[in-house]
Amino acid sequence: MDVRKFSVPEIILGQGSLKYAALCAKRLGAQKVFLVSDSGLERAGWVERIFGILEAEKLAWHYFNDVVANPRDHQVMEGAARYTRERCDVVMALGGGSPMDAAKGIAIVASNGGCIGDYEGANKIQRPLPPMVFMPSTAGSGADISQFAIITDTRRQVKMSIISRTLVPNISIIDPDVLTTKPNDLITAAAIDGLAHAIEAYVSKIAYSLTEMQSLKAIDLIIAYLPKALERRSMEALENLSTACTFAAMAFSNASLGLDHALAHSLGGKLDLAHGLIHPVLLPGVMRFNLPACRSKMAAIGEIVLGRRLEDDEQTAQAGIEKLTFFFNNLNISTALRDIVVDADALPQVCKMATQDACLITNPREATWEDILHICEASW
Repeated sequence: MDVRKFSVPEIILGQGSLKYAALCAKRLGAQKVFLVSDSGLERAGWVERIFGILEAEKLAWHYFNDVVANPRDHQVMEGAARYTRERCDVVMALGGGSPMDAAKGIAIVASNGGCIGDYEGANKIQRPLPPMVFMPSTAGSGADISQFAIITDTRRQVKMSIISRTLVPNISIIDPDVLTTKPNDLITAAAIDGLAHAIEAYVSKIAYSLTEMQSLKAIDLIIAYLPKALERRSMEALENLSTACTFAAMAFSNASLGLDHALAHSLGGKLDLAHGLIHPVLLPGVMRFNLPACRSKMAAIGEIVLGRRLEDDEQTAQAGIEKLTFFFNNLNISTALRDIVVDADALPQVCKMATQDACLITNPREATWEDILHICEASW
C-alpha cells in the first residue's frame, strides 16, 4: 500500500454541542474572536446565541457578515482587513459553505498577505493560518472538515478552488439542533452536495480504503435519512444526516472530487448558481460518463441506492444511476439543466473553464471540454 495522509479537524458532534464554542476558542488561545456568519442565521437567532456563549466566557469578538452565496474575493479582502484592524486572533465561522469558505479566505489573507487569488490551486499557502473553529449550519458543504476553500473571482467570473492542509479547521462543532430552523430546500441542497462529495470521492483516482469506507457509509445514510429529515424533522434523521455529511467531507477532503464538482464550480462562478442545486442535474450524467473507468465502484454505489444487486456490475450501476435520478425527482428538485441555466450559449465557455478546475485531476476518466459539453447537452 502507498503511504497516505488523512487530515481531519477535532470534531465535536451532537445535540447542544454549540455550547462548547467559546471554550474551544479559548483552548486555542483566543482573546478576541473574528466571527463570520450571515443574515439568515441572524434571523434564525443562532448568531445571537453565539454572542451569548462568547460573552458567558468573557471572550471579545468582532462580527463580520458581508458574505453572500458563492462568496466573493472582495468580501474576503474586506474581512481580512477588518481581522487585522480589530486585532483578532481566532477565526470562528457559523454557517453553510459560504460563510465557512469566506472565513478560510479571510484567514489565508490575514496571515499570508497578498490577494486571495494568489492562492488559487493546491499548496500555495506558505505560512500558518490563525486557529479556526467552525460550526456548520447545514449538513452537506463539508467546509468545516475539508482542505478546500471555494471563492469567486469576480473579474474572471470563476470559482477558485484553493486546496491546502492548512485549510482544515482546528475544531469542527457539529450541532444538529441548528438544522431544525433550516427550510427544506436548504436541507435538501446541502445534503445532495454531501451525496455528490461521497460519490465523487469514492470513484476518485486517489481514493483508498479509509476514504472509500466513509464514502459508502455516507451514501447509505443520506439515501436513507434525507427523505425522513424532510418529512418528519426527527432529531434521529437530522443527526444521521449530519453524521453522513461529515463522513462524506472526510472522504472528499482526502480523496478529492471530480468532474461533477469541476463543472459545478464553473457554472456557479460564471452564472452565480446555487451550488447544491447543480448536482441533481449533472451528477447522473457525470456518473454515466465515468462508468467505463470505474464499473465495479459504480456498481457498489448502485447496490446501495437500489438496496440490492442485479445480474452484473453494468446492470447494477446503470440501474443505480436511474434510481438516483428518481430519488432526486421525489425530492421535488430540478433534474434538467434548462431549469437552472438561462443562457445555453454560455455553456461552451463554462465547459472550457471546467477543464482548468483542480477537481478534474482526480476524476476517474479524462474529459475534454467537448466531453463536458456533451454531458451538459444530455442534461438539458
